[in-house]
This record gives sequence, C-alpha cells and structure tokens, in this order.
Amino acid sequence: MKKGILPYLVFPAASLLVGSVSALLTGENMMLYQTVAKPALAPPAILFPLVWTVLYLLMGVGAAMVYRADGPYRRAGLWLFFAQLAVNFFWSLLFFNLRAFLFAFVWLILLFLLAAAMLAAFFKTRRVAGLLQVPYLLWLAFAAYLNFSVYLLNK
Repeated sequence: MKKGILPYLVFPAASLLVGSVSALLTGENMMLYQTVAKPALAPPAILFPLVWTVLYLLMGVGAAMVYRADGPYRRAGLWLFFAQLAVNFFWSLLFFNLRAFLFAFVWLILLFLLAAAMLAAFFKTRRVAGLLQVPYLLWLAFAAYLNFSVYLLNK
C-alpha cells in the first residue's frame, strides 16, 4: 500500500487532526487575540484557521510524497514531520491557554528549526515535497514576528 493513494489521505488527515485537536483544546482562549495589543502587520483572526488548514494540507501531502519515495533522507524527513507536528501542537496551548508569550516564542523558534530541517530532508528526498513546505516556513517566520511583538507590546 506504500505506493497507493492511502498516504495522501493519512498524512494530510494526521496533520489536520493535530491542528484541530490543538485548536479544540485552546478553545475560547483564542479570543485572547482580540484583546491583546498587536503589531501593525497583525492579520484579522479569521485568517488563521484558513491559513493553517492550507498549511496542514501541504505539510501532509509533502509527507505522503516522502513516504512513497526512496532515499537516504526519507526516514529523517518523516521523523522530522512527526517531531515538528508534535511541537506545533503545543504552541497554541502555550500562547493562548498559558499566555506564556515569551516561552511560546522560544517554542516557535524550535518549531521553525524543526520545520526547516524537515523541509531540507523533504527537498533531498523529493524536491516538490520540500517546495510544498516553503509556505509553512514563511508563515512560521511571520508567526514568530507576531508572537514576539505580542510579547513586547503586552509585557
């Protein structure tokens, strides 16, 4: 089944599930975004679930491509996929539930580094899979700007 379509269903579903459970556990605490001081480039709250849905799908499709590929970076790429997904899961809990803005920023740097390593491993395994992760890495960089700005503006 490795060469079938099942990975293209399982990996995106796993990514979306992680994001959905994290959002569910964050729940009403996401209203915090409306009340904190934000930087000038802060997007409206409605944009976040839309962007994250697309990013989780791209992440999952890339992981499925790597799963179906052969090569020396395949195993590392998949390990990094799951590791960054686990770190990703906890960020919103740290930021919204605990309101630990500085710690959430440090956590986001860890997430960025894991995602960058994942992108590199994906790219070395299957170029398109790596390219699909570029929007995710760019969004994480923007999220780091937002997170650190919220920390500075609300300490």
